[in-house]
Amino acid sequence: MKLTILGCYAATPRTITNPTSQVLEIRNRMFLIDCGEGTQVQLRKNKLKFSKINHIFISHLHGDHFYGLVGLISTFMLLNRQTDLHVYGPKGIKEIILLQLRYSNSFTGYNLYFHELISKESEIVYEDEKVVVKTIPLKHRIYTNGFLFEEKIGDRKLNVDAVQEYHIDTCYYQKIKNGSDITLEDGTVIPNAEITFDPIQPKSYAFCSDTMYDESIIPIIQNCDLLYHETTFLESEAEKAEKTMHSTAKQAATIAAKANVKQLILGHYSTRYANIDLFQQEAGTIYSDVLLADDGKTFEF
Repeated sequence: MKLTILGCYAATPRTITNPTSQVLEIRNRMFLIDCGEGTQVQLRKNKLKFSKINHIFISHLHGDHFYGLVGLISTFMLLNRQTDLHVYGPKGIKEIILLQLRYSNSFTGYNLYFHELISKESEIVYEDEKVVVKTIPLKHRIYTNGFLFEEKIGDRKLNVDAVQEYHIDTCYYQKIKNGSDITLEDGTVIPNAEITFDPIQPKSYAFCSDTMYDESIIPIIQNCDLLYHETTFLESEAEKAEKTMHSTAKQAATIAAKANVKQLILGHYSTRYANIDLFQQEAGTIYSDVLLADDGKTFEF
């Protein structure tokens, strides 16, 4: 699992920072999460292939989280994309994007599907044989969701020495990896546990976009491997955080500690702060394993 931060600063783009956008690579899938201005340029800078993005998740309809979307959709058209593109986001996103495409006469040559979200409860919005994505309802000034990406448990690992010792034919290998016992020609049953190892423990990643401090998300993100939680303000501006329905570094760390996540990544910093290390220092008083997002930074786990 690999996370690439394309942008992680709040509000307006600057020459040195970009608004929210990131790419999660998980089980050979590439998911784009939020799409602020400059996302296309950041994708190119980080050498991420546009063609691998088939699913885009938009947390909410504030500009610093989706104003780059129509441009990216148009570029896909210019690149002669043929593969279907799925966009998951709040109700209204379809109308906004199609209006821009209509009046610029820029309709796509590929299928564009919108999955508009309205539920205030956590729900599955994407699932295949390897990955499931659930919403994390957040509390912000407008309807907002975070997203929880979870790997499914994979096949068991073949114990090559054991299967060779029992002279098991290769045609049974997939059946064994699926968890089945094997019956030898003499009728002896070989328990699956004797010829396989446990599968790799599945990983999970929680993306919590703009939100005020809200403990109701804790059961959804409980024990996840990596949590990205917005930290627009430091505790000295806690009053402003409450007024604008954002979080402080201390509040994000408190959520991480109560949810027992393995690692916390801070992001969505207000550009009023010249030194983002202050966020790590403040969060570190509550939670020990704190990482700082920054444009172009990658995390592998």
